[in-house]
Amino acid sequence: MAKQIKYGRYLHGGDYNPEQWLDRPDILQKDIEYFKKAHINTVSVGIFSWAVLEPEEGKYNFDWLEEIINNLYKEGIYTILATPSGARPKWMADKYEEVLRMDPDRTRRFFGGRHNHCFTSPVYREKVHAIDKKLAERFGKHPAVMLWHISNEFGGECHCPLCQAKFREWLKEKYGTIENLNKRWCTTFWSHKYNSFDQIESPSPKGENELHALKLDWKRFVTYQTIDFIKNEVDAIREGGSELPVTANLMYDYDGLDYKKFKDVLDVVSWDNYPSWHKKEEYLTAVDAEMQHDLMRSIRKEPFLLMESCPSATNWKPINKLKKPGMHLAASLQAVAHGSDSVLYFQLRQSQGASEKFHGAVIDHYGGDDTRVFREVTEVGEALEQIQETVGTSMRSQAAVLYDRENDWAIADVQGPRNVDMHYREAVQKNYRALREQGLNVDVIAMEHSLSDYKVLAAPMAYMFKDGYEEKLRTYVENGGTLVLSYWSGLVDGTDRCFLGGTPYGLMDVAGLRSTETDALYDWEENHAIPEAGSHLGISNVYTCKNLCELVKVSDAEVLMRYGEDFYQGYPVLTHKAFGKGHVYYVCADMEIGFYQDFYGRVAAEAGLKSPIEIIPEGVSVTVRENEDTEYLFIQNYARKPQAVPVPAEYELLYGTESEVMAPLQTRILKKHK
Repeated sequence: MAKQIKYGRYLHGGDYNPEQWLDRPDILQKDIEYFKKAHINTVSVGIFSWAVLEPEEGKYNFDWLEEIINNLYKEGIYTILATPSGARPKWMADKYEEVLRMDPDRTRRFFGGRHNHCFTSPVYREKVHAIDKKLAERFGKHPAVMLWHISNEFGGECHCPLCQAKFREWLKEKYGTIENLNKRWCTTFWSHKYNSFDQIESPSPKGENELHALKLDWKRFVTYQTIDFIKNEVDAIREGGSELPVTANLMYDYDGLDYKKFKDVLDVVSWDNYPSWHKKEEYLTAVDAEMQHDLMRSIRKEPFLLMESCPSATNWKPINKLKKPGMHLAASLQAVAHGSDSVLYFQLRQSQGASEKFHGAVIDHYGGDDTRVFREVTEVGEALEQIQETVGTSMRSQAAVLYDRENDWAIADVQGPRNVDMHYREAVQKNYRALREQGLNVDVIAMEHSLSDYKVLAAPMAYMFKDGYEEKLRTYVENGGTLVLSYWSGLVDGTDRCFLGGTPYGLMDVAGLRSTETDALYDWEENHAIPEAGSHLGISNVYTCKNLCELVKVSDAEVLMRYGEDFYQGYPVLTHKAFGKGHVYYVCADMEIGFYQDFYGRVAAEAGLKSPIEIIPEGVSVTVRENEDTEYLFIQNYARKPQAVPVPAEYELLYGTESEVMAPLQTRILKKHK
C-alpha cells in the first residue's frame, strides 16, 4: 500500500556524491557549510556508489556513508538514500556475464555505461537484493533518512535468453492459448503464425520487426519487467526492516516505459526536468515543462518531487546554454506551482572527471560560494522557506488531456498516412496549452484514469481504444462531460487490430458521424477551416490545418466549420453533438494553435469552467494549489516583456511584489481563504 507523504517543508538540495571526495575531508566539511548557506536541507546520496559500497563481492563498506549521513544530519540536513542498482561494479560483470544486457541483434554488451544490466537475471536480482537489504538494515531507521530512491532513471531493455523466456511466460499468462494470440496479433498476415509460445522472440531488426502487436506487447513487457525489478528492490528494503516510502526518478516524456503503470509500486512520483530554456520563446518552453509536471503529478494525483534539475547548464545536449538571470528561480517555482514538494538538483558539487564533469552544479570546480549560480540557488532556498505553508497542498483539475503511452507506441508504429511524423505529441500539447491559457489546472491522463472529475476532456488522436475505452467515453458524455475527440481516433483495439464496421469505433452515434478517409498532407501543404454561419459556438475566424485531414460523413452532428480547399472542400472539419447530458466535439484535422485557443475559450465557458483571473495576458501562466482552507494562486510571466495581471481583491500576497505589473520571469503567489 503506497504511503501519503508529508514533509513539512519544501525539500531543497539534490544529488550529492561524497564518495568522489573521500580523500578530501576539507571539501566534505566545506560542502556542509555551503549547503547551509544556500538553504539546502536535503541531499540524495548513494545513487552510483556500488563500487565503493561493495568493492569486492560480499565485502561491504558502509562506514563512510554513515559518517556522511551523520555529519549532514548534525547540521539539519536530511538524506534521500538511493539503492545503487543503476550501475553495477566491474567485478560483477567480469564474474557473471548474464548481468549484462543483450541488444535486439542478440549481441551481449560489454561492461560500461549505466543501466547496462538485465532486469530478469537471477544473479543480478540476487546481488541487488543483498545490498539493498543490508543498506536497509543499516540505515532504514536512521533519523536522517527520509526516503528511498530506487536505482536511477530506469530505462532500456534486454533481449537475452532469460528475458525471452520471461516474455513468453508473460504472453502465455495474457493470452492463455497460442490460438488466441495468433488471432489477436493477426499473424496470418505474411504467414507468420506461431505453433507454440516457445517460438516467439522479441522484436529485432534482424528478425520479426513488422508485427505491430508483437512490438506493442514487447514494450508492455519491458514496463512489466522493470516494475517487477523495482518490486524486488522494495521487497529487499522491507526485509531489511525499513518502512520508509520509496520513489524512483522518472524522465521527461520518456517513451521506453509506461509510467502510469508505476502508480502502485512507488509511494511518491519523482522526475528529472531539464528544459532547453532560451532555445525558443520562454513561454513555449514553459508550456512544454508544465505539461510534463502535470503528467507526473497525474500519475498518482498527488504532489510529486522534482528530483533533478540543473542550476546552470547541462553538458549532454547539442547546445548547453546557461540559464539567464531569473530563469532558475522561475523554473523552480514552476515545478512547485504544478504540484512539486521539492526543488532538487543534479548536482550539488561538480565532479572532477568523467562524463558529467562540466554539468552544472551548485558548487563548481572553483569551489567558492561567490558565484552567480550559488546566489541564485540560495534565492530559491529562501523562496521555498517563504512559501512553506503551501507544501503538501494539492491540485484540483476540472479539465484533462489524454496522453496515453501505449497509444503513443501504437501511433509511432502504425505505418499509416504519415510515416515521417504523425505529430501526436504536438496535438496533445496544443490541446493542453489552450486549456491552460484559460487559467485552468489541467491533468494529463492515460486511459486507465477515471474521468468523473472532469467537465472537459480532450482526447486528441485516441487511435487505440483499449479495454473498452469507447464505453468509458460514452458514459462520460452521457453523464454530462464535454468530450473533444479528434481525427485518427478509435481505429484499433489494444492489440493494434483494426475495428470493423466504422470508426470512431463504438462512438459513431455519440459523435454523430463516421470517419471515411484520412488525407496525409506533405509538409508544405495546408488547408483551411472555414466557419459555418449561425453555428452555436460562434467561431468566426478562418484557421489553418496541416499534416492530417480526416474526411467524415455526418449523420446527426452539427457542422461548425468546413474545409476550404482540395477535393474535400465543404466537408466538415469541426462538428458538435449533444449526447445524453453532455457534448461531443469532433476536430477532423490537425489545426493550428490559434484555433484551439479560440475553441477552448468557448468550450470552457460553455462547460462552466472559470479561471481565478479574468484576463490572462499572453505568456502568463496561472495555476492553483489548495488545501481544505486556502487557495494558493501562482502567477508567472514567461513573456519577454512586462505584463499587467490584475488579481481579484480577495487574494492577499504571499510571495513576490505588490505591483500587478510583472517583469519577465517574475512569479507572484497569492492566497485566499475559502
